[in-house]
Amino acid sequence: MKISRSGDYIAQIRLIGGRVFEKLLSASGADTFNGPQGKILDALWQEDGLSANEIGRRTGLASSTLTSMLDRMENAGLVKRSRSAGDRRVVRVFLGPGAQVCKEQYTTVSQQMTDIYFRGFTDEEIISFENALMRVLENVREADRK
Repeated sequence: MKISRSGDYIAQIRLIGGRVFEKLLSASGADTFNGPQGKILDALWQEDGLSANEIGRRTGLASSTLTSMLDRMENAGLVKRSRSAGDRRVVRVFLGPGAQVCKEQYTTVSQQMTDIYFRGFTDEEIISFENALMRVLENVREADRK
């Protein structure tokens, strides 16, 4: 296989997309959370009470980054942490009282990003692209576990 620029494209999309997301978030009036914190909240909106390790796996955030983010989010009332009753080594993260207020803003900005990413794409192209990305994601996750 010839050398591919896909990794470079993915990195650029991530960086530029992150800046665009932050601009849209700021324009929406959201000042309680930032983009990476929104990823954590989104994981918890899908399934509250995840372990910190599972949040890291779902968001791709490194453990050290995640810990400091969760500290700030807990201080802001967005999340609360507690030790698992079954295994005291496991820390579970739950939505805090301030999290529900952010959900509508995050959902709106996420939809705007989806519209930007897939402008001009057919539904079939989106499905095919996302399937390919999932395969790449599984490949890098597998490499990360080694």
